[in-house]
Amino acid sequence: MKHLKYLLAYSIPLSAFLALQWQGWWSWAPVILAFGIFPLLDALIPPSSANYTEREEKGRLANRFYDMLLYICAPICFVLVYFYFQTIQRGEMANYERLGLTCSIGVVLGAVGINVAHELGHRANKWEQFLAKAGLLPVLYQHFFIEHNRGHHKHVSTDKDPATARINEWVYVFFFRSIIGQYIGAWRLERNRLSKKGLPPFHWQNEMLRFTIYQTLYLATIVGVFGWNMLPYAFAIALIGVLLLETINYIEHYGLRRKMLPSGRPERVLPKHSWNSDHEMGRIVLFELTRHSDHHYLASRKYQILRHMEDSPQLPTGYPASMLMALLPPLWFYVMNRRLVDQNKKLERA
Repeated sequence: MKHLKYLLAYSIPLSAFLALQWQGWWSWAPVILAFGIFPLLDALIPPSSANYTEREEKGRLANRFYDMLLYICAPICFVLVYFYFQTIQRGEMANYERLGLTCSIGVVLGAVGINVAHELGHRANKWEQFLAKAGLLPVLYQHFFIEHNRGHHKHVSTDKDPATARINEWVYVFFFRSIIGQYIGAWRLERNRLSKKGLPPFHWQNEMLRFTIYQTLYLATIVGVFGWNMLPYAFAIALIGVLLLETINYIEHYGLRRKMLPSGRPERVLPKHSWNSDHEMGRIVLFELTRHSDHHYLASRKYQILRHMEDSPQLPTGYPASMLMALLPPLWFYVMNRRLVDQNKKLERA
């Protein structure tokens, strides 16, 4: 069961497939599953802080099953997106069904597409990086591959990182700051990289230029196959997926800051600079993304061996419920600001 439990992550795309087939109130199945059933299960199932032994870690790293689970996620997303456009194009449905299907596919693209792209984007293998970029294509967010790896992980929990939420910053304000800041940051990173090679910014080696072309061709393909009236739906499912990502970004580092050293540089990234969650359902369906403290401590660690870190600050619940709480800023501040105070006192005593 330690291996097979991650198959539960596919309950989200499976529910989306059923939503497309059955429609009606089933159109909302992935949304209800992700933000109704999973938060409830996280509340009922005790979180686990247990870590694997060194021997167990080696066994899990050698087991290709964990990688195969990730490799099929991008193809699943593309298949569901295709059937989504095909279903919407027929137009034989009520508005609540159309809205439900749009939200549901957006949830799949966020939970399965972007999340798995994030994991594979940290791999050195070119095939895995290709799948990461493919998973980001339907959400029109391929620049995340650049900014997250070379920007966010370097500047996390500092004011230089647009994806780190500040204390008392509303999530709705954060959306604009993070989305715009990451896009600009990705262009800047590529420009600087090419400048060191003596190449102009608008050179074919600029991945931002290539990503722009790929995403334009993706949208052109949708128009060519399904018609212009599907273009707003393409933007809608992409936006929902991106907002899910940015809500996760918001809760992962809210209010946490790295100390500045006498040299003017921030201290190294440590487990204390990321909020962690050991709640079981969130861990399983998001491929251990919720053990975020260890991920930032050593980004090359694969998801199946991420550890609970004693120094990491803990979220009060799993990611799905935390995301819902973040959408209610007064409630979020009431709960999380207290935890920030407790975390700072803990660090002062250490």
